[in-house]
Amino acid sequence: MPAITSLLHDRWSPREWAATPVTDEEVALLLEAARWAPSARNRQPWRFLTGRPGEASYEVLSRHVGVSDWALGAPLLVLNVAVDWPEPATVDFPLYDLGQAVAHMSVQAGALGLFGRQFASFDRAGITAALGLPPSQRAVTMTAFGRLRPGAEPPARERVDPAELLLRLPA
Repeated sequence: MPAITSLLHDRWSPREWAATPVTDEEVALLLEAARWAPSARNRQPWRFLTGRPGEASYEVLSRHVGVSDWALGAPLLVLNVAVDWPEPATVDFPLYDLGQAVAHMSVQAGALGLFGRQFASFDRAGITAALGLPPSQRAVTMTAFGRLRPGAEPPARERVDPAELLLRLPA
């Protein structure tokens, strides 16, 4: 079987970051990657708040990381927000589409030599209030981005066998 791209295979979610800043250009490229993610009806139902140390947005985001305090060492925090459609949907496309956009950001991060760790254990109510998000915008996850701390190594990872991924028709 051919190997998948190293951008996917070598991706992992660290908790230890180098102090090296994430540049304006790198932030712009992460957002551009998200912009090109597929979405149902091309609605692109996602918004992001980025923050780096010293920026007002970082101060707001960092106050709400909660038990994910390891993220405070990352040089870039991103709040990932799903934007609901005006009409009811039978499938929650905004959440699905936001996930694709964040995945695109993660692959782009790898191409830039960055790593990302997405997390959901943050104070959603607090960040929603602090930002004045309307009910149509849901703070879903945050992602910490940065370069690895020197000497950081990925833990051993296991994946399920590819055969387990396939559903089978009933006999």
